[in-house]
Formats: sequence, C-alpha cells, structure tokens
Amino acid sequence: MNSSHYIIDASSLIELNRHNPMDIYPGVWKKMAGLIKSNRLVAPKEVFNEINQGDDLLFNWVKNQTKMFLEPTQKQIDIVKKILERYPSLIKVDRTYDADPWVIALAIELTENPQKTLVTIKRIVVTEEKERGNKINIPFVCNNYEIESIDILDMFRIEGWKF
Repeated sequence: MNSSHYIIDASSLIELNRHNPMDIYPGVWKKMAGLIKSNRLVAPKEVFNEINQGDDLLFNWVKNQTKMFLEPTQKQIDIVKKILERYPSLIKVDRTYDADPWVIALAIELTENPQKTLVTIKRIVVTEEKERGNKINIPFVCNNYEIESIDILDMFRIEGWKF
C-alpha cells in the first residue's frame, strides 16, 4: 500500500493540463480524481484561487474537486508568516494570488500533525518548480523545512501509473 500523500501546487496542475488536456487524456485526470477521493491529493485554497484566474477546462475541473482544496487554518497562517519573514522573495508581488507559501505551510502542518494510522504517511509537495542554486522557490524552501518536493511525473512514478 502506498502511503504517500501529496500537496500540489498550481504549476503542476497547469502544466499537466497544458501537456495532457483532459479531453484527450481522461485517464490521467480520472487517476488524479481518485487520489483526491482517497484524501491523498490536496492543495491549499490559494491554489484554487490561482487557477481561478483562467477560464478553461482546468478551472472547470478544479471547481468540481471541492474535497481537494483546504481552507487555511490558523496554524498555516502562522507558518506562512514565518516562511515569508525568512524568504520574502518567495512571493511575487505582481500576482493577485501566490499559493507558494501556502503549499509549503500546508505540507508542514500535515507533516507535524500526529498520524492516526499504523503506516507512516509521507507528505510530498508536487510542483513543477526546480531547485536552482539559491533561488528562493518551493523546492528550495521545502528543502530547508525537510519536506520532499517532486514534479508531477515523479508522482506518477511513485504511484506506478502508466498511460
């Protein structure tokens, strides 16, 4: 049994839709919906807000994935404040919504919460951003909080998906 749980960034959903549109690759999106249904794929509400900037098939899909998007908790708000104190350049000031610190905060909160299972649950951030030296981005900050970050194809590999 796979015990990996994923916290996904908007970049992964946007890129997945760009390269695997749901009208051509419905199997990919059905597997994603299955992870959501089993509570193994989540995102902060800010990811929904980021995707909401477009009016496309992806936005229509995320509107129907209400179980996926989690409202911020007070603990996440506190974590985001700490992240932005330490890494202010993580957010882009020209954006209406920037989910990056919220993705990391959700991963931290879920990692710190006590598990209610006998199996160790691994929390992994899924983003298309790549670590590049000292550039402040999701993988860089995750690394400093000892949170694993991977891209969506790595998530498919972990899950053993073939299309």
